[in-house]
Amino acid sequence: MNTPIIGSRRPLPILPVEQITSLKSELGIAAYYEAHDMPMPYEETARRKIMPEVAEQRILADFERDSGWGALFRKTSCGVAYAHGEADYNGHFGIRELCEICPPEQLARCEAAWVTPELTAVTQQARELGASGPIDITDRAIVVEGLDEPPRYYLQHGFGYQCHDRARPHHHRQHGRADIGWTAKNGPTTP
Repeated sequence: MNTPIIGSRRPLPILPVEQITSLKSELGIAAYYEAHDMPMPYEETARRKIMPEVAEQRILADFERDSGWGALFRKTSCGVAYAHGEADYNGHFGIRELCEICPPEQLARCEAAWVTPELTAVTQQARELGASGPIDITDRAIVVEGLDEPPRYYLQHGFGYQCHDRARPHHHRQHGRADIGWTAKNGPTTP
């Protein structure tokens, strides 16, 4: 088996890993389509990646028909963590609907590593980074106000627990994705 080194000090075996990707249709990508006389795949642009619900269902159905594909993940960091034999550093385990397609051994790794952080520790770090307003910890994520993506990612990676902006909620089954292509504009309801 080939073992290339990819951003790691240890060999990384080549594994059959797939990630359901999506089109991050920010204004820069829209400008690229326009500059190259390409038709826009969607009428709108969005801050988050565009992956319509119907497209995800088609991908999952095709994947289930052929067992030779290997592992499938909804988030890139989950696939990378799996390839390294480690738990996901982004705390995606708290967003359980993402994990329903993960291999059982990866779920076990992530579950063992996933711990709800202490509110006092989170609050102290979030305030040092400039958070304003209330800071909450739910069973899914740390929720803050007044922090851009880099400081939220700092908290997220440091605590191994998702960190969301209260003004931009992550809807059930739609984590990190734009509302474009989903039945309800405010996201599906939780079970």
